[in-house]
Amino acid sequence: MSTRGGTHLWVAQRVTAMILAGAVIVHLATILVAVRGGLSAAEILGRTRGNAPWLLFYAVFALAAGLHGAIGLRGIAAEWLGWRGRGFDLAWLAIGLATAAFGIRAALGLYA
Repeated sequence: MSTRGGTHLWVAQRVTAMILAGAVIVHLATILVAVRGGLSAAEILGRTRGNAPWLLFYAVFALAAGLHGAIGLRGIAAEWLGWRGRGFDLAWLAIGLATAAFGIRAALGLYA
């Protein structure tokens, strides 16, 4: 990969890491508050259904996680297996987007 492409991936990896750091804190704090507050799973689902801000939060969380993981695994595969090239990069992008789509689909399930 060119230096410019490598820089873009480096920046994307760091940005998604920052998003994930904040999202994990919010997610875990929410779980702790809900559990300590005595909420059941049904009550939690009742609060998330139709709640657009939570849908947006979890969609961004899933997108960041999918891309972050794919960029990291791409780097490992490139180093260990010596795979390179545009097709290789596009395959890892597809893997990241597919992984994110699974998470977004789960978020939509909580929203619906």
